[in-house]
Amino acid sequence: MKILLVVLTCFTAMGFAQNLSEVMTLEPAWTKIAEDQKFPEGPAWDGEGHLYSSSCYGKWISKIANGKVEVFLNNSEEPFTINQTNGLTVGSDGNIYACDYGIGAILKISSQGKSELYASGFGRKKFNRPNDLAFDNKGNLYFTDPKSYSKDTLDGRVFMVKNETHEVIMVAHDLAFPNGIVFSKDYKTIFICESAKSRILKYTIAKDGLLEKQTTFVELPGGDPDGIAFDKNENLYAAHFGGGAIYVIDPAGKILYKIKTPGLKPSNIEFGGSDFKTLFLTEDETNAVYETKMRVEGMKLIH
Repeated sequence: MKILLVVLTCFTAMGFAQNLSEVMTLEPAWTKIAEDQKFPEGPAWDGEGHLYSSSCYGKWISKIANGKVEVFLNNSEEPFTINQTNGLTVGSDGNIYACDYGIGAILKISSQGKSELYASGFGRKKFNRPNDLAFDNKGNLYFTDPKSYSKDTLDGRVFMVKNETHEVIMVAHDLAFPNGIVFSKDYKTIFICESAKSRILKYTIAKDGLLEKQTTFVELPGGDPDGIAFDKNENLYAAHFGGGAIYVIDPAGKILYKIKTPGLKPSNIEFGGSDFKTLFLTEDETNAVYETKMRVEGMKLIH
């Protein structure tokens, strides 16, 4: 199952060039840890040695550990379990939370594989296509809900599910396919990929959890910014779907360098491993999940 891609790693001085063709490229050795995944997405590390990932087209969730891959949950089981999941995250309660765009809902899934609806819609209508999600430090769950993939059709939304009441609140709208989502270390800022416009947005989080002061953090033309994650130095990593790379961006929005990926369609990323220095990658051209060792730890956010 494990296949090493033999490449050369460069660690010379890094520039801050904003022309993507001039950004230094690093080529680490990626290890394939799961294959035949049928458009994998949403890698989620549980802190106990397990990585979960969605198979969007296969309609299952994989559980990967110690070189073994198993189907954790699929849509053929009774009673209802899942339909088509995308983004996943593990909450502080140990449950897996999943964006299920097949039914337009957010699911809560136990470690034993029992699923239930966590949020089923807004304004008496189901969500459009829940894509990715993240918890804040109060246990509120934020998720992106795109619809049309067009830079001119602004029908994408972002929602918050309040922790104690499960009230669903729209916190952003009129977006061009909102996608990856992550909080800053202090939870005062949230970053959201607006894929159809090839950029990552930055918002300030108000006391009531609503989003304000939208700015463009960085633009990544030539592909779609998809899944995102931070390292402990607060550099943002962005899977560049269609661009064959993960871009690393400093806190000021300057592109430091790009990490070449095994295929042209990296969809999402997650830090994990025993030392939190393993970077996991879902890649949709090769339909596989990969890992590589980093010199820096990922940021450990408290859910």
